[in-house]
Amino acid sequence: MSKALRYWVMLPVAALVLAACGSDDSDTDTTPEETATETEAAGETGDLTVGVSWNNFNEERWAKADEKAMKEVFDAEGITYISTDAGSSPEQQVTDVENLISQGADALIILAQDGTAILPAVEEAAAAGIPVVGYDRLIESPEAFYLTFDNVEVGRMQAQAIYDAVPEGNYVFIKGNQADANADFLRGGQEEVLTEAAGCSAITPDNPDAECPIKNVGESYTDNWAPEVAQTNMEQFLTQNNNEVDAVVASNDGMAGGVVAALEAQGLAGQVPVSGQDGDAAALNRVGLGTQTVSVWKNAFALGAAAADIATQLAAGAEFTDISVDVAALDESYASSAPAAGNDAAPFTTPGGVDVTSLILTPIPVTQENLNEPIDAGWVEADVVCAGVDAGAVPACE
Repeated sequence: MSKALRYWVMLPVAALVLAACGSDDSDTDTTPEETATETEAAGETGDLTVGVSWNNFNEERWAKADEKAMKEVFDAEGITYISTDAGSSPEQQVTDVENLISQGADALIILAQDGTAILPAVEEAAAAGIPVVGYDRLIESPEAFYLTFDNVEVGRMQAQAIYDAVPEGNYVFIKGNQADANADFLRGGQEEVLTEAAGCSAITPDNPDAECPIKNVGESYTDNWAPEVAQTNMEQFLTQNNNEVDAVVASNDGMAGGVVAALEAQGLAGQVPVSGQDGDAAALNRVGLGTQTVSVWKNAFALGAAAADIATQLAAGAEFTDISVDVAALDESYASSAPAAGNDAAPFTTPGGVDVTSLILTPIPVTQENLNEPIDAGWVEADVVCAGVDAGAVPACE
């Protein structure tokens, strides 16, 4: 569908948006930089626009890595970039996507707050001929190209690191937001590793396998992946178990921070292994200090660059099945995150049985032994990672 025709299709949507705005002359779009950000450069694709809908812009990595890498690709390709920030509101995100469509986006990248609530907006984009990239979080629609890291593998890596440290005892599982499919992908990978390693039928609170050396003494979802909710949940699990918790499988670094805070209050920090993911600077420092065992690092520079490359191809008219992204070619430092299955788009069946097209990148577990990897990649400064770490205590902090 041509851009001119798309505008005619979207006139009713634009009218609704204008009506909702009323006569207020202020900018009603919420964006990572408070207004829609645009970057332009000369080139064959200079008349194309990609819109990015962020579910929120509070997490450290979005501005530092994901958006930064996207902009670099868009600048090089002459793509105009516009963006919105839903502030963790599923309803606002639907409105945001409608606004991006009305602004003339030729392709959309959506980091979904709620993979189900966003479906009407995805369908609206599809009806207007606008391709969608579901970014890092699953949108169960064949109209959304799925780009993420292997989240089941992230869960496997988290569980393996914790199991290596504590192969038996009382485990707590701090899961992500229930509305985010990634929460269950991660938990599935954790369960896969732990049941096989421990020789158990299941690692659940009501586990019928009385001989299982791993006891699940607490498991909870965490609203919005919020650290303060994770801390409250962890405090409750400690109380319920008289502090007799031997290991915590936390599904991301923010929640791991909440868990460590709860452990510190009981004098247990550094004694109880804790997992996480994302490679947050504070988490990598905790890895150096020994209060967090592992942070599975998903090189968000690679993910952001891949998303921008895919969106550029789609905006220029490529079909989902035509997509091919050489992640390492975008930047040599991304090589370790290259998709294990190759650079070409591949089919993926969602938990709900929906067939989508995907590209799945490879994560990296970071422990004290390889803490230098995110430092060497320019992800984080050594002085931040090594703050408070005794010189020579870990190889990266000599």
